[in-house]
Amino acid sequence: MTRFIQLHTLISYPPANLNRDDLGNPKTAKLGGVDRLRISSQSLKRAWRTSELFEQVLAGSIGTRTKLLGKELVFDVLVDAGIPEKKASEWSNQIAAVYGKLEETKDRPFQIKQLVHISPEELLTLQNLVATLAREKRPPEEKELDALLHEHTAVDIAMFGRMLADKPHMNGEAAVQVAHAIGVHASAIEDDYFTAVDDLNKKNSGSGHLDQAGFAAAVFYQYVCIDRDLLKSNLGGGDKAEALTQKALRALAQAVLTIGPTGKQNSYASRAYAHYALAEKGAQQPRSLSLAFVKPVTGDDYPGAATAALQRVRDNMDAVYGACADARCEFDVLAGKGSMQALLDFIATDDGDEARP
Repeated sequence: MTRFIQLHTLISYPPANLNRDDLGNPKTAKLGGVDRLRISSQSLKRAWRTSELFEQVLAGSIGTRTKLLGKELVFDVLVDAGIPEKKASEWSNQIAAVYGKLEETKDRPFQIKQLVHISPEELLTLQNLVATLAREKRPPEEKELDALLHEHTAVDIAMFGRMLADKPHMNGEAAVQVAHAIGVHASAIEDDYFTAVDDLNKKNSGSGHLDQAGFAAAVFYQYVCIDRDLLKSNLGGGDKAEALTQKALRALAQAVLTIGPTGKQNSYASRAYAHYALAEKGAQQPRSLSLAFVKPVTGDDYPGAATAALQRVRDNMDAVYGACADARCEFDVLAGKGSMQALLDFIATDDGDEARP
């Protein structure tokens, strides 16, 4: 039976603008009758997938997501190898069309309409084909085009999935579900009116530039649900896939705990670690613990009150539904209990029969 891993975290950000809306202000959502800060799941996944942590731990197993594959990886390479531009253009269109429908405007040659996510193995296949075409000075054959997309072990595609509209058999179902992070209390967006001084302007004592930007602060609840069996299957299955699955789970969990979006980071130094984390494993139907924060947290200790509210709803869920997980592991920075390493060990291994403190 499928084993799910659920990760619940609380993380406090001081004044920041991590994830902006169309007006440049921090994103929000109304919950429990009040406005909360929000960080979109897309923003979170992007921050984790492109982090140095992922690059270091999962080197060689991270895919590339782009619209510019036909131009950057095919046309430019063919032209640099001496293929006439007209032929290079025709071949590039043939190859790029394998990954999706192309833009029809002249200012976007060989550009795919939607972002396509390809694995390192598929990227190597593409590079080898382009090198062969350049060397043999010929167009691609149908069988070569059909072979461009194939089985792979890209961890980010296995985690977050991919969709190829014209190649549904090569689609990948995401093994990791990420909720929008939501503030556990009411937050007001404030305007930062700022100025910059022109260092060389000695005659005018006024500012050389002025503007304003929105910011706000909040303690966020983040929820991630992982279908461990699907993740392992997406990575090929078997013993070799188990090792990569464990490595991927460690990297993902550590990223969730320590890495956030980088919006306006230079202005706000918005770097924070989770102060509370709860990991759960089992075959039970997953459930978020966002119910704990429908009623906004109040008082003068948001981090502590949020931890208590989350634990209370977790225990009440167990009392009503029966055990919602087979095993759990948690840490609490404010109480000085547990450790990130113990949590990562718990999440990565598949022996969750015994609960850990």
